[in-house]
Amino acid sequence: MLPSIDWTRPWFATVLPARRQLDLQRDTVIVALNGRARALDLCNPTGLPLAFVPQADLPEGVAYEEFIGATGGVPTRDNLHDFFNALVWLTFPRIKRQLNALQAAQIALSGVGKSRGPARDGATIFDENSALLVLRDSDAGRALEAALRGHDWRSAFIAQREKFGTGGDAEVWLFGHALMEKLVAPRKAITAHTRVIFAGDAYFALDDAARRAWLDERVAQDLARDGLTTADFTPLPVLGLPGWCEGQDDDFYNDAAVFRPKRKAAGAERDQ
Repeated sequence: MLPSIDWTRPWFATVLPARRQLDLQRDTVIVALNGRARALDLCNPTGLPLAFVPQADLPEGVAYEEFIGATGGVPTRDNLHDFFNALVWLTFPRIKRQLNALQAAQIALSGVGKSRGPARDGATIFDENSALLVLRDSDAGRALEAALRGHDWRSAFIAQREKFGTGGDAEVWLFGHALMEKLVAPRKAITAHTRVIFAGDAYFALDDAARRAWLDERVAQDLARDGLTTADFTPLPVLGLPGWCEGQDDDFYNDAAVFRPKRKAAGAERDQ
């Protein structure tokens, strides 16, 4: 499965350092992952050591998130989905731990059930399909946020294109492991559920490793304090990000099937 991943693609840059720490010529995937988990002293929300375990270790009828919270074991199959999940654990362990705490608490409160509820839905979407959009805490950063939340794609990706460059006002870190799996075979329509984080100039002066650590701590703290719902996200067609796809001309962004206008609120037309 691993040769299908093109590690030169910008969307894999988030987890590439974690991948480079794995010696997969010497070890099996799970052995390599557990070696890094031990080296990083990873743990679950209750402080138990984190370990990647075979899927068969998950008892029938026990929820995946509940099992991690109770044992520290992360059931891991031999596929891309679970491989990317493990790389995210190695990259953003505090966020992953806090998401697991939110999910386990909701399961303890209301059981597994068919309906997840807004808090667990939000945590699941975050875990599977999210991106972290870091914007400079400035007028320029706020203007870019307004364009993205308003689905003003041409403003965000063409008029404000330079803000995504080195030394600019915006950067995107992928978090969702299902999102990464989909991007192994990229399609223009792939869209992330995006969480916006504002950061000061000091953040943008940090190196990559320090920015990852800052994000891990900041977002985990925000989740612990504020919780999470599906309303916290804004959509982001990731291949629209400047430099993330070839051929980003006017026709590319004129594709309304991907770069959709924002829906009007119910009743807005009647009130005009």
